[in-house]
This record gives sequence, structure tokens and C-alpha cells, in this order.
Amino acid sequence: MINYSYLALGDSYTIGEQVPFAENFPNQTVQILRRSGLAFYAAEIIAKTGWTTDELSNAIENTTTLENYDIVSLLIGVNNQYRGRSATEFKIEFEHLLQKAIQFSGNRPYRVVVLSIPDWGVTPFAEGRDRKQVAEEIDVYNDICKKSAAAFKANFINITISQRDDGNKTAFLAPDGLHPSGKEYKKWAAELADAILKAL
Repeated sequence: MINYSYLALGDSYTIGEQVPFAENFPNQTVQILRRSGLAFYAAEIIAKTGWTTDELSNAIENTTTLENYDIVSLLIGVNNQYRGRSATEFKIEFEHLLQKAIQFSGNRPYRVVVLSIPDWGVTPFAEGRDRKQVAEEIDVYNDICKKSAAAFKANFINITISQRDDGNKTAFLAPDGLHPSGKEYKKWAAELADAILKAL
């Protein structure tokens, strides 16, 4: 039986800030895939709360990895938006990361999955902020993610739609009122697992 490898690149949403490690979306994805009969190694994760695109790039350069992975996911950008960085800068840095993800996949872009950036503006954490502006900026970033994925022939999953629906519901939030709970990550994992099953 083939043992598949999976590398998840990202920020707080990838490590699952404030939720048990087993409940972040990469680990829940692996569990779904194992239940479907595939042998997957534990997900390797390069992610940290607060990381921007350039910080993730630097971390990748300083992390020992396998040469190739069967599946690579990429979810990054919320901290670029949060820090007020330009969409132009984001596009350049995001596409650099996407190309790196494709290299990690053994130059098989159909084995790379980009996840859209969640909208933190819908959460209780954003009380007092300009939620409309946050939503508009997140939409601009996600348009870049989607178009870049298409241009490089990678997969794109929009998790922002369901996250916006759930982002103000206690059950779908971590204790900080900002990050998702395992229940929300479960929804992302189901979509990601579907995309991976098609790619394999």
C-alpha cells in the first residue's frame, strides 16, 4: 500500500490556534483520508500564528523537509491584510509561495490545494472594527489567491463562504472569539479531503 505524505503551509488557521492539535484542519483531513482507506503519514505543518507571506517563506527556507510531498496545502494572507499591506505586494509573495508549494508537490500542481483566507471581520474579535472594510480587503486577497491558483493550475477551495456564516457562532469559534473551533475546521477538512481524493 502507498503511504501518502502531506505538507500544510500557513499561519494560525493551519496550526489551529487555541484548538487541540488533532482538531486543526490538516490533521482532521488526514483522519478523513485514512477512514476512506488511504494510508497517510501524519501531516507535516509549517505554520505559526501571526505569520505573513514573507515570514512563511523565510520559515520554509529554514525548515528541513522532504524533497517532495504527495499533497501540499497553502492558506496564507490574513496577517498581510491585518497589517495593512498592499494587495500588490501580497500577489508577488503569494505566487512565490505557490510556486514553492508546486515544487514541493514534485511539480504536480494538481496535487496543490489553495484554501481561501477566512474573514476575521465577522468574528466577535472584530467588535469596533470596520467589518465592511475587512470583508472587502479579504475579498481582494482571495481573488488573488483564486486567480493565482488557476494560473498555476493548482486547486482552490473557498472556505470563506461557510466561515462567514459560522464566524459569529460560539460553537464554531475557539475561546479567543477569533479563530475557528474544531467544528469549523471539520468543514474545511471535508472539502480538502474531497479535493485530495480527486487529485490522487
